[in-house]
Amino acid sequence: MLGKLGRWMINHIKALLYGLGFFFQIMKATIGFARKGQVGKRVLTMQILFTGVQALTNISLIAIALGAVIIIQGVGILPQFGQGDLIYPILITIITRELGPMLCAFIIIARSGTAIATEIGSNVVNHEIEAYIATGIDPISYLAVPRFIGVTISLLLLNLYFNFFGLIGSYFITQFIHPIQAAEYFRKILFNLHPEDIVSSIIKSLVFGIIISVVSIYYGFKVEQSSTEIPQMTIKAVGMSFVLCMLADAFIVLIYYTLY
Repeated sequence: MLGKLGRWMINHIKALLYGLGFFFQIMKATIGFARKGQVGKRVLTMQILFTGVQALTNISLIAIALGAVIIIQGVGILPQFGQGDLIYPILITIITRELGPMLCAFIIIARSGTAIATEIGSNVVNHEIEAYIATGIDPISYLAVPRFIGVTISLLLLNLYFNFFGLIGSYFITQFIHPIQAAEYFRKILFNLHPEDIVSSIIKSLVFGIIISVVSIYYGFKVEQSSTEIPQMTIKAVGMSFVLCMLADAFIVLIYYTLY
């Protein structure tokens, strides 16, 4: 029993060290990405298009629906306890600091994380990685770095977009159900929105983007020979991305409440 536990710990430590080494290799290649040719930049543009632009519809609907539900429920319940103004800090806490970055991360995991792991896994199975190396193309610089940068930038921008629609767009939806004076609503939103809330949201989106991109790329490259490994590694990439994003969120929240 102790022997199995020891081997399990050794294997996981080796996997952790290998993953950290893979991450630092991507970061090293990212520094020199700006000096690369137009091929890598085209891959980056396509990644931002798929991850960011094509996800705007889903993000808009979820943000508006979430904000509208919070406003309608809050305006209907909180005044009964004499705490009607709590709706504004609740909106900011849920949308800006918590659910905004997390929901955007979940959508990106489901869309782009699975696509990246599957695509790179297919490249490995079809021996395209070997072809890149044979022609002098670094697979990390060509395949990993554009996806790493594209997913991270897209998640940051989608998070800001989610905040806009959640805090502002949802207001116009609620006007059809429970009218609120615009001047009062936006004044109190701005009064309760503090710089640390925005900083926390931005940090979370950047960290989640890094986690999702690196984990998806890592598991894509872990495919070896058989095409049956592709869905297995894709599932592992999704699961690990969810777990690491949740842990990162808890860690950032802990730091936030410790500092503020």
